[in-house]
Amino acid sequence: MTDLIKIQAATAAELLQYVDISEEASGYVIPDTAPEISINQLMEAGFFADAVKLLALGLPKRESVWWACLCARDIHGPQTDEDNTGALVAAESWVKSPTEERRLNCKGYAEKTRYKTPASWAATAAAWSHGSLSDPGEPAIEPPAHLYAHAVAGSVTLAAVLSNPVNAEKSFQRFLQQGLDLARGGNGKTAARATENQLVES
Repeated sequence: MTDLIKIQAATAAELLQYVDISEEASGYVIPDTAPEISINQLMEAGFFADAVKLLALGLPKRESVWWACLCARDIHGPQTDEDNTGALVAAESWVKSPTEERRLNCKGYAEKTRYKTPASWAATAAAWSHGSLSDPGEPAIEPPAHLYAHAVAGSVTLAAVLSNPVNAEKSFQRFLQQGLDLARGGNGKTAARATENQLVES
């Protein structure tokens, strides 16, 4: 029995077909059991980036993108430039109301920030959650259903490394607790610094 009520996948195998787990970490993954078991085992063994990948994909899109937003907001500060601030705000706005207009706004900021920061990847995750990957007016290219999770994982992982370059493990552990709280139906803030926005009820 799992308490990660937001994760719809019954087994880790359902997620593993869409993510690449490092060879070293693969021995801690049990495909035919609930994803929670593999996520916990990966965390305990110190394979945090692999745990992030599974959790990012296991969460519903809005909760997953919100997780990226929380982690990006955690390292947000006065030194953050205007475009990255805009990217983060755009992603947070999309979570509150995932309209096509807000998705396109995220897409624009993702391109401006060149996919190099946690905020940029959070905006990218929103942009890849629905709609089309192509520019307006061009033939539609529907994003693969799992694509958003790769951007979320990139955002969370990069935020952890930037938050504590000397000991990213502490940041990974804190961020993963946020994600697990979201998976339990929480708002992701139990182990996080306060942020200004809250995830609206799905």
